[in-house]
Amino acid sequence: MQMRKIFIAMLLVLTMPAMAQKAKEEIKADRNLAASNYLAYPGPKAKLTKAPEGYSPYYISHYGRHGSRYLINPAQYSDAVDILAKADSLGKLSPRGHDVLNKVRMLAAEAQGRLGELTPLGAEQHRGIAHRMYMRFPQVFNGNVHVDARSTVVIRCILSMENELMELARLNPRLVITSDASAHDMYYMNDEHGKYNKLRNTPEARQALADFNKQHEDYSHLMGLLFNDTAYAHAINGNKLGERLFDLAANIQSTELRHKFSLWPIFTDKELYDSWQRKNAMWYMYYGPSRQARSYGLLTQANLLNNIIATADSCLLLQHPGATMRFAHESDVMPLVCLLNLNHYGETIDDLEQLDDRGWNNYDIYPMACNVQLIFYKPNTATDLSKADILVKVLLNENEATLPVTTDKAPYYHWKDVRAYLLQRLKQLK
Repeated sequence: MQMRKIFIAMLLVLTMPAMAQKAKEEIKADRNLAASNYLAYPGPKAKLTKAPEGYSPYYISHYGRHGSRYLINPAQYSDAVDILAKADSLGKLSPRGHDVLNKVRMLAAEAQGRLGELTPLGAEQHRGIAHRMYMRFPQVFNGNVHVDARSTVVIRCILSMENELMELARLNPRLVITSDASAHDMYYMNDEHGKYNKLRNTPEARQALADFNKQHEDYSHLMGLLFNDTAYAHAINGNKLGERLFDLAANIQSTELRHKFSLWPIFTDKELYDSWQRKNAMWYMYYGPSRQARSYGLLTQANLLNNIIATADSCLLLQHPGATMRFAHESDVMPLVCLLNLNHYGETIDDLEQLDDRGWNNYDIYPMACNVQLIFYKPNTATDLSKADILVKVLLNENEATLPVTTDKAPYYHWKDVRAYLLQRLKQLK
């Protein structure tokens, strides 16, 4: 028995390097993944598992992020332009620096007057999501069924919602569609003013991130590439410029300029991986199950989860309830995924250096247009749904996801078990 334990321990050590390199190797193969929340929606990766015999889908509860957008902060454009333009006026830019300045100016011009707004690709993403939802679960949208949609009051979310609704209406003109975007619903759609937003910003969280970032921030190669004067390059705020250029490079994939150029080549693999690690750690700390922030980030979505459960409680009693759709932001989807503990993303990892080793990779959770779909199934012969064994399957970005709930029908779960688990999880976290 002792030898068996030693063998298993050695096996785990031997397999750890392969696990530890998952995100690092994936980003090396596809640099767009380094973009974190700026990753353009990749779409589903696998086919869905057939429903258990005797069951059919009849209700969908959805919560998703707006689609691809322009950058929000004007400084994300102007800082890079200003720093590079000043260097250019002093004759300090290298030929590569001149090229980067021209490209940054093109990005700034494209986003002029459109900061934070949905891009054409963002609209296309949502039409695609709605189309696949309709084709995958046609029973839910059959006839003159009701689709109720809510959005936050932000225009990119409203337009994302409308693009999905227009596609559903095109596929079935008989749908009864209602939509709204009101401050009335913000307490659960995007609870920015709840107490947990402030509580999660603990001294321990800030210190842990500061210590981590010091180990993963070095743009010396990039500065040497952009400037022809080493002393000048050292005198400017290289980390600030590096961050601005990284954000611009990351967001190109969401714009029409993606067809013309990329800024990824100016970064080394290490610079990209380090930049991704810092963002990954920040999102884990404040929106994930971090011990340093007391997991308060998850509870920012407590009102949302209660709304999902309460809405399902009423809709599931109807023979043909249709769909409830909600459109918000990645800052809501990320903690919701962790609160549900989909794919183990709700499990605490004490050491930030172990996030990649443990598979906590943000780009798998919240690309542009990311979404969580709860697909509910009823027995075909059930007449009294209050007594029926309702099943639920959860999709994360349209891919089947796991829950830490025992089931004999994976990836389908008994709703009564999932509901009990979610209420207990809320109670434990609070």
